[in-house]
Amino acid sequence: MPQRFSVVALLVITLLSSWMLGGWYGYRQLESEALQEAFRYRQLVANELNRYLPVPALIAEHPLLADALKQPDDSITVLRANEQMQRMATIVGGSDIYLMDLSGLTIAANNFGQPDTFVGNNYAFRPYFSEAVRTGQAVAYFALGSRSLERGLYFTHSVRDQRGNMLGVVAIKVLVHELESQWHRPESPQQAEMVVLDGDGISFLSSRSQWLYRDFGTVNDGERADRVHQRYPERALPPIDFSVIGQPWGLAEHSLRVRLGESGKAENYLAVQADLPRLDWSLMVLTATRPVLWARAGFLAGGLALFLAGFLTWLYLRERYRRERELALRGEQLERRVAQRTADLKRSNDQLLGEIQERERAQTELRETQHELIQAAKLAVLGQMSAGLNHEINQPLTAIQGYARNSRMFLKRGSTDMVDANLGEIVSLCDKMAELIRQFKVFARKSEGPPSVVDLRLAVDGALKIIRAQHSSSGIEIHWCRPEYPVMCHGDLIRIEQVMVNLIANAVQALEDRDQPWIDIKIVDDGEYWHCRVRDNGHGLPGNTEQVFEPFFTTRSVKQGLGLGLSISRQIVEALGGSLIGLNRDDGPGAEFVLKLKQRRADE
Repeated sequence: MPQRFSVVALLVITLLSSWMLGGWYGYRQLESEALQEAFRYRQLVANELNRYLPVPALIAEHPLLADALKQPDDSITVLRANEQMQRMATIVGGSDIYLMDLSGLTIAANNFGQPDTFVGNNYAFRPYFSEAVRTGQAVAYFALGSRSLERGLYFTHSVRDQRGNMLGVVAIKVLVHELESQWHRPESPQQAEMVVLDGDGISFLSSRSQWLYRDFGTVNDGERADRVHQRYPERALPPIDFSVIGQPWGLAEHSLRVRLGESGKAENYLAVQADLPRLDWSLMVLTATRPVLWARAGFLAGGLALFLAGFLTWLYLRERYRRERELALRGEQLERRVAQRTADLKRSNDQLLGEIQERERAQTELRETQHELIQAAKLAVLGQMSAGLNHEINQPLTAIQGYARNSRMFLKRGSTDMVDANLGEIVSLCDKMAELIRQFKVFARKSEGPPSVVDLRLAVDGALKIIRAQHSSSGIEIHWCRPEYPVMCHGDLIRIEQVMVNLIANAVQALEDRDQPWIDIKIVDDGEYWHCRVRDNGHGLPGNTEQVFEPFFTTRSVKQGLGLGLSISRQIVEALGGSLIGLNRDDGPGAEFVLKLKQRRADE
């Protein structure tokens, strides 16, 4: 019973919390959408005001208006003023433009000669006139036209003579249909409604026609009644059933939950109020609260799902603990069975150990065979280079022979200085031949010991000395971008040098019969590996670039090799923890081989 009561109480708390959070989320969504609509309409009103505010001041500067106010009895001057305002109304796009003297009497208008002309009417009772007389300019005033009964915004400015004396007031009336039509294209997915109230709480703009010219105010006094009568002549302005229910939890002060009734039917809304710029208007965005119910339903479903997930998890864990106790008992039984099987497994393990030792012996023999194959490949490369080595050694021997004969002649003449110079040249040529022979001896010997930390530059230097000793490399421009700093990597100097000799020798063979042949060698750092790139402008690789690494694959004659160089090179590099790939250049003819080796520090 206690557990069942706790589960029911937790369910009730979860559902209540979900209901409250769903209401908060739903109202926040409605408030956000309403604020976006309010901002959009505020910008629209601000743009409309900024469009027309400077116009009355510009019109008031026209000299015809001052002349008409000075000479109201001059019919020609007044006619010219009427025609000028007619042109101005067409240019500005306003509804009407009219000129009043200081008594409020209209003496000229753009609609002169029409049955509903403003000429002869007195508008001294209008606040926009009195405000313009008092301050020189009225920002904006909303009212119904006394003759047209059309809603409009009124902008006024005083007309002065050259000395600055006030002569009258010019007014522009702009219809508000554009403002209302912009609202009839709402962007809110909830189809929010809009009501614009004046300072007395009368709605003069609305997205619903039945809410237009309705009294949303709560204060009734004599001055308000006079203002409302002047602003909305011949309008009944009946009150609307409007009441504030309260403020939803977690929303701003300007967001209220209201009930608005119409034709005996009341509906709840979230009302967001905002003041419009430069005016005594207030914008009220009303959004139906039905989506809040759906949000609460969604949160209830989510809360119920979370509760069920937690409840099922609790049931699972309780069952799991019960089964763990059962498994502990069974474990003791299994231990006894394991002891019985241990003897059988020991016999099987002894048999497997024998097989493993046999496999290790086979692998050892395989590695030794691979090393012998590598050594054979190196000796084959040396055999191919023997002609170049003979050429490189024959030239210094010929020179030494010439220097020795000359020295004998100089000795007979007593020219010891010349003999000493010739002996110096002979020593230099002998050092050159010794260095060349030493490099070939290093390349020919087997690798000593496991891989270590070596400088990749030294392997490239040694390979280039061997390649340049070949007669076939003459005429090839070799670019070796040697780094100034050590390039320490994980490897074996002799093995890496053999790989570089194979790569550069293949590039040399690929450049036969090529105009302006070149080989480019460059080392690139990617932060973890060194990439040694060997590029040439030869004939390139076949379509399947991986095929070149297969044993005995070659595109050349048997005299140039057996097709084992690249296969052995890849095995060497992979054994050192690196990789070797070949591909055709994408910036022109030729091939590119990339040797990748792990970076190491010198102290590792």
